[in-house]
Amino acid sequence: MSPFTGSARRTADWEHLRLQIADGVATVTLARPDKLNALTFGAYADLRDLLAELSRERAVRALVLAGEGRGFCSGGDVDEIIGATLALDTAQLLDFNRMTGQVVRAIRECPFPVIAAVHGVAAGAGAVLALASDFRIADPSARFAFLFTRVGLSGGDMGAAYLLPRVVGLGHATRLLMLGEPVRAPEAERIGLISELTEEGHADEAAGALARRLADGPALAHAQTKALLTAELDMPLAASVELDAATQALLMNGEDYREFHASFMAKRPPKWQGR
Repeated sequence: MSPFTGSARRTADWEHLRLQIADGVATVTLARPDKLNALTFGAYADLRDLLAELSRERAVRALVLAGEGRGFCSGGDVDEIIGATLALDTAQLLDFNRMTGQVVRAIRECPFPVIAAVHGVAAGAGAVLALASDFRIADPSARFAFLFTRVGLSGGDMGAAYLLPRVVGLGHATRLLMLGEPVRAPEAERIGLISELTEEGHADEAAGALARRLADGPALAHAQTKALLTAELDMPLAASVELDAATQALLMNGEDYREFHASFMAKRPPKWQGR
């Protein structure tokens, strides 16, 4: 637990998603299978707040984001979000769109790797949640669709125009965001949108295995690697190598760096402490 906590207590129950934590691995499941896990206002808010809580607590070293039922996430609920937003004024709409962006920032800025386990549809906001994750593990049923232009909105929603070109390149990103056409698993793997393609029905299992591997590793090194990957996207080389140098100097003063040397000399596996 971080020593710098406020008076708010940990949330005991999350209404719009399911959370399980076991030995440093959190599994967050979008659990509206009858709606293909379509997101509501509450689901966005829960994801934003949950990631902030887990980041403060420091008990989680890896997180799997999954969807229950036939698909990962079909995006924003047509009735509960798209229909509801038609009645909102500009200030309310800005608040809503900022909140969805805060979810993406929370995924990118939390100090542990996030692994999206994708099967079936990952559309609209669901595609962006997977995109924002550090790893996308998918089975052959997976299909990604950035549908925002299909509903008359910009394809650059929730940071998609920032993240997608950096994952698949500007040409592919332009096509996916402009046309909103679905990308099935084989093509998604070919263009780099999928980190690992599994056998049918094994995405959750593979994501869990990767989360376990990451959680058993040097958590602080993983956290700093993620932070540098995010920060250095917009840095010139000189600033990047200076930030790398400062980060390595700090980590070289840590317990895990000493533990590696001790374990190497003793010819035993290291016992990572995340410090």
